Amino acid sequence: MEIHQILLLLGAGLFAGTVNAIAGGGALLLYPALLGAGLAPVPANVTNSIAVSPGYLASIFGARKDLSGQAARIRAFVPTAIVGTVAGSVLLLVTPASAFEAVVPYLVIGAALLLAFQKRVQKMVGHPAQLPVWLGHVLVGAATFYGGYFGAALGVITIAVLSLVLAESLTRITALKNVITAASGLTTVAVFALFGPVNWFAVLLLTPMTLIGGFVGSKLARVLKPSVLRVVIVAWGLGAGVYLLIRG
Repeated sequence: MEIHQILLLLGAGLFAGTVNAIAGGGALLLYPALLGAGLAPVPANVTNSIAVSPGYLASIFGARKDLSGQAARIRAFVPTAIVGTVAGSVLLLVTPASAFEAVVPYLVIGAALLLAFQKRVQKMVGHPAQLPVWLGHVLVGAATFYGGYFGAALGVITIAVLSLVLAESLTRITALKNVITAASGLTTVAVFALFGPVNWFAVLLLTPMTLIGGFVGSKLARVLKPSVLRVVIVAWGLGAGVYLLIRG
């Protein structure tokens, strides 16, 4: 990589870690930055998934109090999340890169729109009906399948599906979401580290910056309106998706 590409990744990693702590959606920032640094779409996606994974463990620690009494749910949903993530990761690795390149603009645009309407989605699904337990596994499996294949806005999707089947406060649902996305993130690390086209130099650049950004973001979250940052992320994601669509 040239120096301007390295600086691009350092800045994107710092910004992504910061916005993940404040509003979520950091992966939508990192993916276009990795493309801008010269990575092909599949290596960019794989590298993105690994680079943001350490932040998931920090999110569990931060929300540990809200996990009280949810051990049974964790034991139930984590295996489902692992299976769904493995299936999505394998699909990414075994299908032609051209297929991923064809679908990824729509995934980026869809993730950006979902982030844009996150609160509306949460309100729509905030009052769970009397739905069967097995449906929760189907929904979590579907969400983490997406997470294994692409991953951007996985947290938003997971909150939405959990809200459909759990009569809990959003705070406790978010805490459970942190565990599920951590399980999904660590699974992608294992699969992609063994079999994926990871750019480890980019991972080494991004991981510490996302961690620093997460610390900075946790401080800024007290003074900065997440809604303002969310607009920036959504605009970036839509712009990147449209650019990828035109370029393709």
